[in-house]
Amino acid sequence: MKVFMMIRMRIFMAQNKLPRRAVLSGIVAALLWSGLPAYALTKSAAKTLINQAVDDINAMVASTDDEEIILAEFEKIFERYADVKLIARYALGAEARRATPKQMKKFTRVFKIYMARKYGSRFREFMGSDIIVKDSKKVKSFYKVTAEAKLQNANPFEVEFLVSDKSGKPLFFNIFIEGINMLLSERAEIGALLDKNGGKIDRLITALEATL
Repeated sequence: MKVFMMIRMRIFMAQNKLPRRAVLSGIVAALLWSGLPAYALTKSAAKTLINQAVDDINAMVASTDDEEIILAEFEKIFERYADVKLIARYALGAEARRATPKQMKKFTRVFKIYMARKYGSRFREFMGSDIIVKDSKKVKSFYKVTAEAKLQNANPFEVEFLVSDKSGKPLFFNIFIEGINMLLSERAEIGALLDKNGGKIDRLITALEATL
């Protein structure tokens, strides 16, 4: 219960005290902090990436109702279209600077599986529905690609993908699902789990592995 309350408090502080523009600016700062060069990302390239990702997600949820197959496929989709390294570093926060290369590599691998399973389950709820890409808009050095999830038995809602090419090719580094910011939510959850494990990265990795 204590950890749950910590997670809720972190998310509340992150998402309710900061205006949306500040959140986006913070994400840009995280991208610049990565130390990677900027490339000539275009609106078309950003939209194409998300169209491909959405096509794969739609095909995945339409192909089977076997949860393990869906989660395994979403892991491939996440690895193919997401900037996993950047997302993992952002989720780990300041500890990423203190982690050894070996710790960072292991954390990134475990975090990728954790994220794929978590968001694979979320997108599995779209079974029998469609996600349709609507628009792409430049925001500073990245693009926001907006899609609409059309559900069978509920009102449609918006899904936003933030796309950058800081890693050398277009990849998405954040998702907003019904207004929920993936990056901030995961930073809050990983931070709470890290606190629970005494700030020790190796113990955090072991705890994260236990959730898989």
